[in-house]
Amino acid sequence: MDALPPYIKVSKAGVLVEVYVAPRAKRSQVTALHGGYPKIALAAPPIEGRANEELISFLRDLFGLPRSRIELVRGDTSKRKLLLLKGISVQEARKRLENPQKSA
Repeated sequence: MDALPPYIKVSKAGVLVEVYVAPRAKRSQVTALHGGYPKIALAAPPIEGRANEELISFLRDLFGLPRSRIELVRGDTSKRKLLLLKGISVQEARKRLENPQKSA
């Protein structure tokens, strides 16, 4: 197996993924790498937690996980977010973040 990129870590609880978000986009999508982290454009403003909810909803669809298996660990008010994904392999998380169009 290849070495993991710096934005993915394994924990006992699941897979930790660090992302960079860009709110107020036309649509939610993984766009590129930003400072070594996947950049996710979000179709929601960073007001009253709407961008965080849009991020979780987007990741739910991207990974095919129920809401209960995605947890925002760190970055509630930051553009850099750390999320815990439960019930998905490291390889699958990496594949879906690096090739979102092919995985969905």
